[in-house]
This record gives sequence, C-alpha cells and structure tokens, in this order.
Amino acid sequence: MKIKEGFVIRKVAGEYVAVATGEASREFQGMIKLNETAKTIWEGLADNWTRERIVESLAGKSGAKSQEDYRVIADDVNAMICEMTDAGFLTE
Repeated sequence: MKIKEGFVIRKVAGEYVAVATGEASREFQGMIKLNETAKTIWEGLADNWTRERIVESLAGKSGAKSQEDYRVIADDVNAMICEMTDAGFLTE
C-alpha cells in the first residue's frame, strides 16, 4: 500500500497539508491538514513502509513502553490508513 502518484505533502503557514497535483487534482480538489502523527504515517506510506514499521516509528517518537501503548498506536495507524483509502489517496 502506498500513496497514489500526484499526492504530496507541503508545509503551508507552519502546517503540513496533503494536496493533489497534476492528474490527481482532477479527482481531488482541496487540501487536508496533517498533524505530526498523520505526517509520519503519510511519509511512511510514501516510502513503502509496512504498517508495523510505521507503528514502531511512532512508538519510538512517543516513548511508548507498554503493549497497550503499541495497541493504541496501531489502532490509530489503521484508522488513518482506512481514512486515506476511503479518500482515494492510496494504491496497492
């Protein structure tokens, strides 16, 4: 699973946003604001990381220590990936 061609993130006025460029902008107009967690997930998918690697990266950044911490992070990653899939940002 990875980001479809034509979708990028940019820093605008101190905030990260996802936007469509080129042909992708015909299907999606607008932008989506990303927090740091969403930015990490986006960048991980853009770099062809697995879900597990994204979870590990976020766990390291947040200082997660318990299994519960990892479960919460994994649930958040899965929810974000589902939202990105539903919005049409991802491809297999």
